[in-house]
Amino acid sequence: MDLQRNLTSGPLAAIDMGSNSFRLEIGQMQHGRYRRIDYLKDTVRLGAGLDADGLLTEPAAQRGLACLARFAKRLQGFEVAQVRAVATQTLREARNRDAFLARAQEALGKPIEVISGREEARLIYAGVAHLQPSEAPRLVIDIGGRSTEMILGTGRLPTTAESFRVGSVSLSMRFFPDGRLTEAGFREAQIAAGAEFEEGLDAFAPRLWTEALGSSGTAGAVSQLLAASRVTDGSITPKGLRWLIQQCISAGHIDKLDLPGLKEDRRAVIAGGLAILYTLAAHFRIDSLQPARGALRQGVIIDLYDRVHAPRDAERGDVRDQSVRELQKRFQVDVAQAERVRVVALALYRQLAPQADADALRELGWACDLHELGMMVSHHDHHRHSAYLLSHVDAPGFSQNQQRRIADLVLGQRGGLRKIEAALANEGFAWQVVALRLAAIECHARGAFGGHAIDVHRHGRSAVISVPAGWASQHPRTLYLLQEEAAAWERNGIVDLRLSA
Repeated sequence: MDLQRNLTSGPLAAIDMGSNSFRLEIGQMQHGRYRRIDYLKDTVRLGAGLDADGLLTEPAAQRGLACLARFAKRLQGFEVAQVRAVATQTLREARNRDAFLARAQEALGKPIEVISGREEARLIYAGVAHLQPSEAPRLVIDIGGRSTEMILGTGRLPTTAESFRVGSVSLSMRFFPDGRLTEAGFREAQIAAGAEFEEGLDAFAPRLWTEALGSSGTAGAVSQLLAASRVTDGSITPKGLRWLIQQCISAGHIDKLDLPGLKEDRRAVIAGGLAILYTLAAHFRIDSLQPARGALRQGVIIDLYDRVHAPRDAERGDVRDQSVRELQKRFQVDVAQAERVRVVALALYRQLAPQADADALRELGWACDLHELGMMVSHHDHHRHSAYLLSHVDAPGFSQNQQRRIADLVLGQRGGLRKIEAALANEGFAWQVVALRLAAIECHARGAFGGHAIDVHRHGRSAVISVPAGWASQHPRTLYLLQEEAAAWERNGIVDLRLSA
């Protein structure tokens, strides 16, 4: 009861593991309004720690781990369900991210999700739309350390969201090496940024929005610089950006850059940020970019709050449920068959894992909903096509980690078990796979049926399948498939699955 009360009305926490900074925000939703409780930030520069081979260096990893350990102390007393930690572009790119994430989760004491660029964009818009509501069509821009997100939306609804692989850290490292600020460096940086943004020229054309907002660190820092120097009132304009770029060129080096309001944690990446902002202003004809209230971290908390309230809010619900419905429609999934498999699989999983948490049940349910996604590609080996699509498709609300878990479940729905052997080492996942495979077998004829017949009784890592008396003689093909299934698990050795005589 205390946990449920904390989830519905107590504080929630978001950790944004960005390429430049790690941020911890603790907030609370009260009567539809957001209230910040606490905010911590460390300039980790994780994005500067990717080497030429795409590997995260140990010094960068240590900076990140030290920051997460500090955050963990502040989060003592928070339940796992009250916290959501998300990682962005640097960990989307890092080839050794899984090794770092294992250490990072141990330091934080909470799960960490790597989210896609479009999911990052969706959450950024959620934060801005909630803290700065407006019904005007708007363009929201968030310049991070290694990516830039652009979102169009009206009110609370984002209509177009995209992530471009260019950020203030990556551009500063490439075109302003050792802190040197040159006219040629800015020119080349703007060309490189323009090449990335060019494919978005039509999608984010000026005719589609009436106001432009800049979210998060770069836009906020540049706005403060312009206001402190009395160049503008804080509005980011092409004229103001040209003035700042000229100050950088005149200084010649970041160490000599003397501007009121320039914070030390922003100094090393300001040139890359300015180059991106000027490129955006020129390409998308942005006359005035206003600093926004709200960013990724607030969007994460608002999304977490919506997830908690989804069962009681039929109109809004969980965005992941909506994503599943849209995927079913896009890939022409046989929804009736998916629902039959879902009903049976969840009933079996509750027998196999009666203590399973809500997240495990929901992920299994989504796997059932989408287990035939790949049928549109090919009936042959459709489970492999389904798993591939689930691993790579944009699905708002889902992290990359969660999509991979669901994809592994879908991959394991039929055939040999060796292809998911590593994942089966997790006992909870193994029982999810058992439930899904048995449900697919019972429903293989694809016809309507009045309740499922299979029962399972688990004892430790063993489970016995039982069927009603007389049922076997009426369903010889299903019985054959169940016998084959028991044999498959016997060969694998992870779970002892037997069919009662």
